[in-house]
Amino acid sequence: MPLLNSSKYASQIKTWTKELGFMSVGIAKAEFLEEEAPKLEYWLKQNYHGEMRYMENHFDMRLDPRKLVDGAKSVISLSYNYYTEKKLYNDAPKLAKYAFGEDYHVVVKDKLRLLLQKINEEIGEVSARVFVDSAPILERTWANKSGIGWIGKHSLLINKQHGSFFFLAEIILDLELEYDAPFETNHCGTCTACIDACPTNAIVENKVIDGSKCISYFTIELKDALPTAYQHQMEDWMFGCDICQDICPWNRFSTPHNEPRFMPKEKTLSMNRKEWKEITEDIFNEIFKGSAVKRTKYAGLKRNISFLSE
Repeated sequence: MPLLNSSKYASQIKTWTKELGFMSVGIAKAEFLEEEAPKLEYWLKQNYHGEMRYMENHFDMRLDPRKLVDGAKSVISLSYNYYTEKKLYNDAPKLAKYAFGEDYHVVVKDKLRLLLQKINEEIGEVSARVFVDSAPILERTWANKSGIGWIGKHSLLINKQHGSFFFLAEIILDLELEYDAPFETNHCGTCTACIDACPTNAIVENKVIDGSKCISYFTIELKDALPTAYQHQMEDWMFGCDICQDICPWNRFSTPHNEPRFMPKEKTLSMNRKEWKEITEDIFNEIFKGSAVKRTKYAGLKRNISFLSE
């Protein structure tokens, strides 16, 4: 494909992403992530994935997008803002910002499908797949390679203009596009705010998280009883955790999203601690219908809240 078309198509796609509400977009060449292979192998050998055994699967696929889409030539990385200034009731246990509204997997994937439809209609039929935290993809690595931002010490992607409160998504396709330069500079400097603030010491090295110590892991991924050794380090989180992002200086640039589907139900914001502790399955299903919180199920959320109250 002539470079002229590659540049033209990339420009068109970036215009469409803005129209769909995506915050940032970048494009990288679909290729094997050679530098990431030993890092991933080390992380798994250290058992930093805890009981997330699915992380052991599809090792080669995580490192090569061409194994996800035959003939893949490009990886389009996108970010979608979820930052909110809304808060739960004063004494209520805490809920991660990304879980306030509808499940992001559904909301963002709907946007990706519209983008892919536009590509097929305006550029031509492509072989492609869309992803939102839904496949063995090293999302932050691809977002970094496509120029969206750098990976912070807490292992999350940071953008200079927007901070880090955003979802990452990808389209892998067999269309050759003009590629963006990777984001080479790390703007964390000597700051260790996220490392110092983590109550469970889950950030064990620069950009390396011991997932088995993370509060998000405890409240979402761990299906067994919560470890009593960390009972007083939970900082009142009942689902997920925002500590390392809340403390990050770059998030002073975060601005509230304008996605209606991410808005929380009023009941979610108004329930006090006693009401959360006594939450029934009917109320759970009512306020978290179509929410990412459904992942932990009613029993899981009750377990988390009870653990905080003991």
